[in-house]
Amino acid sequence: MDVNERIKKQLSEFPVVLYMKGTPDFPQCGFSARTVGALRSLGAKFAYVNILEDLELREGLKQYSRWPTFPQLYVKGELIGGCDITLEMYQSGELQQLLEEQNAIEA
Repeated sequence: MDVNERIKKQLSEFPVVLYMKGTPDFPQCGFSARTVGALRSLGAKFAYVNILEDLELREGLKQYSRWPTFPQLYVKGELIGGCDITLEMYQSGELQQLLEEQNAIEA
C-alpha cells in the first residue's frame, strides 16, 4: 500500500484524525501540545498518528495535504489546518460546532 492509500485509509477509518509530533500524552512540540489541549478541552474523540515514527508518512502528508507543517487536523477526511487555525476555530466556537456535527464530542 503506497503512502497516499495509507493516508486515505486512516482518514476513512476515523472522523477526526490529528497528525502530530508525538502522542497526545507526550507531544513532541508545542504546536501539537496546544492542538491536543484544544481538542481535549472540548472532550473530542480523535485518532492520532505520530508522524515522527514514520518518515514516509510525514513526507507523504505534506504532498497529500499541500500543507508543509504539523500538526494537521482532519475532520471527515478534510484538512482543517494546523495549530493556529485549530486554535482560532476553538476560540470562536467553530471547532466545537464542527466536532458536534460529526458526533466527535464525548457525551
